[in-house]
Amino acid sequence: MTYRNDQHVAHRPHEEPEMIDQQKSVEGRRAFMKKIAGGAALATAAAAAAPSVVSAAKQAVAEPQRAKHYGMVIDTRRCIGCHSCSVACKAEFDVPLGKTRSWVEYTEKGTYPNVARHFLPRLCNHCSNPPCVYVCPTGATYKRPQDGIVVVNTGNCIGCKYCVQACPYDARFLNPVTGFADKCDFCIHRVSNGLEPSCVVSCVGGARIFGDINDPDSEVARVMAKNPVTVLRPGMGTEPNVYYIGADHSDEKANDQGGYDVRVTTHRQEKKRR
Repeated sequence: MTYRNDQHVAHRPHEEPEMIDQQKSVEGRRAFMKKIAGGAALATAAAAAAPSVVSAAKQAVAEPQRAKHYGMVIDTRRCIGCHSCSVACKAEFDVPLGKTRSWVEYTEKGTYPNVARHFLPRLCNHCSNPPCVYVCPTGATYKRPQDGIVVVNTGNCIGCKYCVQACPYDARFLNPVTGFADKCDFCIHRVSNGLEPSCVVSCVGGARIFGDINDPDSEVARVMAKNPVTVLRPGMGTEPNVYYIGADHSDEKANDQGGYDVRVTTHRQEKKRR
């Protein structure tokens, strides 16, 4: 019995390492298979995501970021001729007496007793094809590439009045205090800080809508999409960026044709419409 027990004891040290080695081998194969499966899953996910990444890259190349292009819509159906826009503009820029950056014209037409009055707010049209820029000999007047606003660099202006004569909308004047060309600049100091122009904020009827016309989600773009708009003197080819809804563009020249009378009045120093 002792021999058999001793024999039994003698065999155990040889059998246990073999079993341990077999277990380690099995566990190693399992771990290896798990790694292979995990790698395959990652490769599949990467392959699935690759087309989306490539597609997004192509879209980014195909659709570059749109540049801002500021414009204004004036709904004359809401204008009551209160001149709050003109007053706000004068206060914002300390415009000298007798000069205006923004003004309102009264258009009266008809034959008594069938007469009507319409209001036509006016300002610089910030044209896409501005003649004032082309005639400036020093480059003082230019159109900002980042937002389309036409501005005057007073540091380069020599007061030659070329731009004043070139503007078909009579929106420019020579500032008697500074000696430089002056006009509406869409309140660029306010717009640059996320604010609206002073004339827009002060309009009691909400007739003025300002914003980025290149952004289809902006209020001004939505208003233009829903309403027919017109511009002043489209035949000049200046491509204005001030648009009107329901505006009466009648001119006193219509009096030469007879039929009804037209009278245009304004509070400006220059009484005649240009």
